Amino acid sequence: MSLLAPLVAAFHYSLQPIAPFTWLGWGISTLDVVATIRLCVVLRQIREVMHRQHVSANGTGQVEEASFVKKVSTTLLVVYGGEAVVAPFLCVPPSFMVSGVFPGLYAAIQAIVELLPSVPIPSAETELPLAILDGFTRAYLLCNLIPPAVTANALPLISSSPWTLLITSLLVANGGFFMTNLFSFHSPTSLSVQTPPELQPYGWTTADIWCAPTITALYALLTHAQPFWADLHSVLAGILGAASLGEPVKPLDPELARAVCAVLLSGLFAGRAARNFGLWKKPIQQKTEPKTKTQ
Repeated sequence: MSLLAPLVAAFHYSLQPIAPFTWLGWGISTLDVVATIRLCVVLRQIREVMHRQHVSANGTGQVEEASFVKKVSTTLLVVYGGEAVVAPFLCVPPSFMVSGVFPGLYAAIQAIVELLPSVPIPSAETELPLAILDGFTRAYLLCNLIPPAVTANALPLISSSPWTLLITSLLVANGGFFMTNLFSFHSPTSLSVQTPPELQPYGWTTADIWCAPTITALYALLTHAQPFWADLHSVLAGILGAASLGEPVKPLDPELARAVCAVLLSGLFAGRAARNFGLWKKPIQQKTEPKTKTQ
């Protein structure tokens, strides 16, 4: 576990509230700011890629005039769309109805990103290093932000249900992008309903979809977030011979469990970037003609 100590320390440092936000009593951390910048830049990259593709294929006839309100709405829908759907079923108010600090942060960062002359085109040189950052921010979301809405719920039926925990993680983490894709928010043309990538053939294999419940389940298993996961951990430890007979399996420290999840997610996202940018292509083997004997 000593190998994870630097990651635990990095999380501890990056989650400390920073100035000037602390001057106003806002608990915004370095990780919050970095994650917001990363998302806003990615959304601008997606819009610009789709704009180029549309113009090259169809011209500029149907392209709408750029709207900052549409861009901010897209960002907020990505962030809070899944939460808005799930919150009523958990009998809790969505976070954006309780405080406007983080919606305001996303809007402000989006405005700054839109004022930049340009943003880098996604490439292996940029996405591979950023996979580490994505692993950290996604681990924080799946381990610290989403589970408490279930595990600390006032209703015992919800707080003790592992299915509720997994479906909440799936919907909150992916619901926003699902809705923006469904209504074509990223398209340079007017809004329209289309089949989102998640519902297209093999869309379920997208890493972002299945990694959300998987990582939340792993974190719950390691930390015994619910009685089900504690029992499952004991059963697995007994099968693997990792626990003595009759001795209860101790949960892992939550910070260590989060670091484990961050490592797995960083590796997953790095592999996805390598595949998307063709770094895993097998070299083409050239066929050699048999040599003929010459005199």
